[in-house]
Amino acid sequence: MLSALLLFAAVLGVILFLASRVRGKRSDTMIGWLYLLPVVLLLAVGLVYPGLRTVYDSFFDAQGVSFIGADNYKAIFTDGDLLSVLGNTVVWVLIVPLAATAIGLVYAILVDKSRFESFAKALVFLPMAISMVAAGVIWKFMYEYRPDQATVKQIGLINQIIVWLGGEPVQLLITDTLKLNTLLLIVVFIWIQAGFAMTILSAAIKAIPDEIVEAARLDGVNPWQMFVRITLPSVRTSVVVVLTTLAIGTLKVFDVVRTMTGGNFRTSVIANEFYSQLIRADNQGLAAALAVVLFVLVIPIIVYNIRQVRQEA
Repeated sequence: MLSALLLFAAVLGVILFLASRVRGKRSDTMIGWLYLLPVVLLLAVGLVYPGLRTVYDSFFDAQGVSFIGADNYKAIFTDGDLLSVLGNTVVWVLIVPLAATAIGLVYAILVDKSRFESFAKALVFLPMAISMVAAGVIWKFMYEYRPDQATVKQIGLINQIIVWLGGEPVQLLITDTLKLNTLLLIVVFIWIQAGFAMTILSAAIKAIPDEIVEAARLDGVNPWQMFVRITLPSVRTSVVVVLTTLAIGTLKVFDVVRTMTGGNFRTSVIANEFYSQLIRADNQGLAAALAVVLFVLVIPIIVYNIRQVRQEA
């Protein structure tokens, strides 16, 4: 820490010294570029070079020695297990942002200006205060399974409820029928991210001018019309930001999957598969290709977000 602080002070001192020596008509421009230089260098070293290196490595074999062209990418889109990984990732991205945003928006509207607003919001935001790993452990206990025997009691809440209703306990995290185990992992992520959506959208709702709301009420609009005609259009930009932010976070989901199933039972997603191929299988080429695919999937979401924000500006 001390070394980092000293290095930062030294770099800042050099920049300030050089900036004080700049003279001439274009001094403001030169000083601006001078202050940007450390940022540009850090981005180049910490982001641009690793990104280009990853693309380069994706065209090589597992050991990173022999050039194999696009074989790694071909494997991603033809191998059955890797296609399952892509399919799971698509399911995550389609469900999590929409569900978490919808829950957060509805909840923010329901508790807005209520007597217990702060307490109600704290309850939903609380999962954001714990790590993804901790959330995975908590919900793994929720889904826990024990054989249905007279001497064995269910310790998982979900299976205990099933038993109370007269059913047989189910190994929920193993059952791949209709992607049940993947959907149960998605529930965990929604539980965590709904608080984020609620917080952002609640702030946007409170920013709606009271005059507009009062005018709508005087016109006799019902709650549904108020939501469709006033609330939703007013918070549209915030909804887009929340949706895109959650979509990017969902594409990178790793902790929940790794903690609860380890990617087994056909629950793996791209980020988890990247880890498995790099660390466990020692397949550097395929891992790099998965990282590139993940990066490519993120780009359209970022571009859409930027365009929407610019249109509202």
